[in-house]
Amino acid sequence: MELVLEDISYHYPEQEKMILDHVNWKLPPNELHCWLGKSGCGKTTLLQIVAGLISPTSGNMHYQDRPTDETVSPIGFVFQTPNLLNWKTVLENALLPISLHRKVQPSEIEKAKHLLKLLQIDDLEDRLPETLSGGQRSRVSIARALMMNPKLLLLDEPFSALDYMTREELQILLLKLKEKQKMSMIFVTHDITEAAFLADQVGILNHHHFSNCLKGPERQVDLSNWRNSSTYHDFCKKIRQEMEN
Repeated sequence: MELVLEDISYHYPEQEKMILDHVNWKLPPNELHCWLGKSGCGKTTLLQIVAGLISPTSGNMHYQDRPTDETVSPIGFVFQTPNLLNWKTVLENALLPISLHRKVQPSEIEKAKHLLKLLQIDDLEDRLPETLSGGQRSRVSIARALMMNPKLLLLDEPFSALDYMTREELQILLLKLKEKQKMSMIFVTHDITEAAFLADQVGILNHHHFSNCLKGPERQVDLSNWRNSSTYHDFCKKIRQEMEN
């Protein structure tokens, strides 16, 4: 699903200071874009506008190829904190987008189990959240976001609280998932190395709008070796230089 943002501006109703000022962006189908910026730059606010959680003060937002099938939700959201229900199992948490509204069908249970398998946590389906690691909880929250077949997945720093090795593992898993599910993604982060690893394009949010857009290089090596390539390190350096300018 293609997303186009045109002159999006936002300020809190009780304040005049602009959080976002005439932001423009285009996300083509099946691409993963990272929005990168320092804390407080407005990247999470912009993501919430795209999700429809808050309305912009001004500007327009367009979706191309928006699905009309009622079994498909156009947008899924993965929050920074997994927000799992502690009294429900992993499988039940994954099924929440459906069970909160109606009775879950057997085919939907099978779908949830399939997603858990894709995310490599199918052996945990009967466990409660309190028994899971941080990385496992993050995987459950991704499975939950995918239950309604979204064409656009929004992720708000979902791996920021995880240890370095777990974060790298989930980044690889996310890229494989994007290719398998054929969806567009917007990933918010303040981590340059994370943006360089994941993104088809990196948007640098600065002074209330995107100060630059950097196209990610072609990955000439396997994902497991991408971080060791000179191309990846050069891209990290380029992003850092743009952020410092």
